Amino acid sequence: MQKERTKKKPSVRINVVTNLVLGALVLSVGALCIAPDDLATSANNETRIYRNGSEHSQGVSLMFNVYWGTEEVYKILDILGRYQAKATFFIGGSWADDNVECLRKIYAEGHELGNHGYFHKDHAKLSQIQNQKEISSCNRFIELSVGESPVLFAPPSGSYGNDMLAACQTLGMKTVLWSKDTIDWRDKNAALIYTRATKNVKSGDLILMHPMQATVDALEDIIRYYQTQKLALLSVSENIAAEEKG
Repeated sequence: MQKERTKKKPSVRINVVTNLVLGALVLSVGALCIAPDDLATSANNETRIYRNGSEHSQGVSLMFNVYWGTEEVYKILDILGRYQAKATFFIGGSWADDNVECLRKIYAEGHELGNHGYFHKDHAKLSQIQNQKEISSCNRFIELSVGESPVLFAPPSGSYGNDMLAACQTLGMKTVLWSKDTIDWRDKNAALIYTRATKNVKSGDLILMHPMQATVDALEDIIRYYQTQKLALLSVSENIAAEEKG
């Protein structure tokens, strides 16, 4: 009896190994079947997102995401006006609802208005219909306030998915991220914000900021540095238009 059991063990081992190999093959085939679609989707997503403008634009773009800091927004506008510099303000609808006068001042001074959603939601977790509602609600409010609807959308926290991209496409909007992030909302350090906004800066860069006092403190020095580099301050639309013309 002992001998019979001993003889059966190699067979059991072979079966186990065979099953493992077959399982691995099945997984490999499955991965081959799935991966190309996933890669294609990922690649397609990237072609629908602007992370920078054109290296031929001879300029950079300051992007201010606004859900708070009304007092700082006014200070930023004063500094930009002093240097005749233009920026793009991505507006949160719930902020705009409480700050219509500030919103109108941004627009009246020739800056570009973009859409940052109405309630600062995670757009990667929303369905296409939910995305459309969140984005279009913000668009409608801005249009009612200044007479013009945004064509650019910057998802809060840079979070996006296929449904968000489809919603933007349906609404005829372009999705914008950034090439430089000052992370000013977290660090609140003017010297660090300046370094992040200027280090290795190049034509076409989209520089992300927020209305923080530390950002206000760094802004003049940042603008002056761009001037020494012969870089104009362009709206995001101007910058990506140059990229589209290629």
